[in-house]
Amino acid sequence: MTVDLHFEMLGEGPDLVILHGLFGSLDNWRGPARLLARHFRVWLVDQRNHGRSPHHEEFDYGVMAEDLRAFLDKHALRRVHLLGHSMGGKAAMLFADRYPERVDRLIVEDMGPGAYAPRHEAVFRGLLNISLSQLESRREAEKLLRQDVPEAEVRGFLLKNLYRQKDGAWNWHCNLKILFASYRHLLSALPLGGPVLCPTLFVRGELSEYLDPSREDALFPLFVHRRFTTIQGAGHWVHAEQPAAFLTAVESFLLDG
Repeated sequence: MTVDLHFEMLGEGPDLVILHGLFGSLDNWRGPARLLARHFRVWLVDQRNHGRSPHHEEFDYGVMAEDLRAFLDKHALRRVHLLGHSMGGKAAMLFADRYPERVDRLIVEDMGPGAYAPRHEAVFRGLLNISLSQLESRREAEKLLRQDVPEAEVRGFLLKNLYRQKDGAWNWHCNLKILFASYRHLLSALPLGGPVLCPTLFVRGELSEYLDPSREDALFPLFVHRRFTTIQGAGHWVHAEQPAAFLTAVESFLLDG
């Protein structure tokens, strides 16, 4: 069953849909979207179990792809450019494989189609160890999270999910328990049928270990018209760490081919 995805739209021009990564939301993309809106009609969406989109017990790349299909149908978007970061990149790749007629050009930020080793155990442990019923402040949550997540920027990113309900109780925007239960699936290789014929740009952060064109990944050749670009000085969050270089790469690929 598909869910009705929360979204924001800005700009005019060819349609560009952006899919965020794990623990993220459309909020993380407002800055890049404002600049991309000079050339495109940008659609920012919260994927299921993230942001302000509905929570659902079913969570894998297949249902994320179907959510996106339903979203495009609802808004009469016949064919779009598609950009996805990390988890969103995997969802975008599977969508392009299943619905090739709906994707003009595909951009995948720092993620490949194959299987990955676990990387988020400490993050899940830190978040799940925060007792929301006993939490008194956001500052307290940040202090508790430090034990498992030493990087201040990562803590800040994760705690964007924390909010107060109208009754004053704390809660998570993301469906933390379902993300944790589904994590092993998110690490698995995509069930691609291939070949994927749309032009595809893989954007890699120089300092990231997530995407390496030389890494053995039998699925890369399925993206027939693929190219790779490396953004210097960037880690996994390329769009946030080197925004100017990232936007230049995206606009060049979409506008100039």
